[in-house]
Amino acid sequence: MRSKHTDAADGAGAAPRTRADAAVAESGDQADRKRGRPDRKAAAGVPNGGGAAPDAARAAATADEAAAGGAPQRAARRRRTDRYAAIDLGTNNCRLLIAAPKGRGLRIVDAYSCIVRLGEGLAASGRLSDAAIERALGALKICAEKISRRETSHVRCIATQACRGASNGRAFLDRVAAETGLAFDIITPEEEARLAVQGCADLLDPTCEAGLVFDIGGGSVELSWVRPGESGDARLAASVSMPFGVVSLAEQWGGRELSETVYAELVQNLRAHIARIGDPAGMGAVFARGAGHYLGTSGTITSVAGVHLGLAHYRRDRVDGLWLGADDVRAVARKLRRMSFEERAAEPCIGEARADLVVCGCAILEALLMEWPAARVRVADRGLREGVLADLAAQARRDRRRRSRRRGGRRKAN
Repeated sequence: MRSKHTDAADGAGAAPRTRADAAVAESGDQADRKRGRPDRKAAAGVPNGGGAAPDAARAAATADEAAAGGAPQRAARRRRTDRYAAIDLGTNNCRLLIAAPKGRGLRIVDAYSCIVRLGEGLAASGRLSDAAIERALGALKICAEKISRRETSHVRCIATQACRGASNGRAFLDRVAAETGLAFDIITPEEEARLAVQGCADLLDPTCEAGLVFDIGGGSVELSWVRPGESGDARLAASVSMPFGVVSLAEQWGGRELSETVYAELVQNLRAHIARIGDPAGMGAVFARGAGHYLGTSGTITSVAGVHLGLAHYRRDRVDGLWLGADDVRAVARKLRRMSFEERAAEPCIGEARADLVVCGCAILEALLMEWPAARVRVADRGLREGVLADLAAQARRDRRRRSRRRGGRRKAN
């Protein structure tokens, strides 16, 4: 499903291709649309994690050479065994990415994504259901096997809103650890926002005064107000987590079929919730005069992008980095809302697994645009996993530096 990309495709403002982007493995969203089949392997660079991943990999390579004391064989051996794995277990998806250092970035060696709907029924019961737990465990056993087979050196597994909010979330993760060996951190909304920004910040327009990064998840929505930097990084000014997402909204309002009246009521309900947030970063005036833009990282915005482009199948190289106008987003939202469930399921960039969720995601996005006006929305098919990988690469660098200092101290002592 990968094909050669040209920036001129459709004249549609897809992201310029960089060396790191040249041949990335299929994204989580792409695999989701295949109903949970694993992503294809790709010897490719991960998109820059807000500048952090390339810097970390570059520093790690330098530390390798220094620690080897000029012995290239030993440095090469260490580079071969350095592998980082990130698992993001959310309300709707289970996603794995495994990468290794390569030049100025990271090379994807394996990936996997599966829709597990861990948060199914959570809003009503307050608990993870037995069926959802079994689905998630099945996907996580596949992840554990891949991590073991790839002999990863640094692993981090994160769980988000479903496990944060479920009364049996911790017990479930204890069972995961017992059955798979995977140890999960239930991260805070603040860390979730930081990782999402880190994973996609290099797509922010450095000429804009402000950016609003949104991550529409299954059980929560993370909003992060940032100030773009010239080097592809970003300074996080404020973040807010809203306690609803596409899964919980679809269960509450009905995701398969939403009438125009009910959809309008949902949008106004969401807008009122967003309005209560206020202006936590003091950037309201910047967006009001058109000096800010959106950057979206979620299945909702990648689905909207794919439908907007009229893709016959999902293509990350066309979607990641695409610029959309706010009117483009509204037009796709209107189109999807008017479709039946079966028609949305037949859309190649949505599929049956997302067909009852995507309209609620569009409602969130429309409500957000009402309260925080912006003319441009950029699409990121990257996010939490890439942010985690950036952290792991930085940790690997620190580990090598500590080992190098210890070896240097022993040599001096002798």
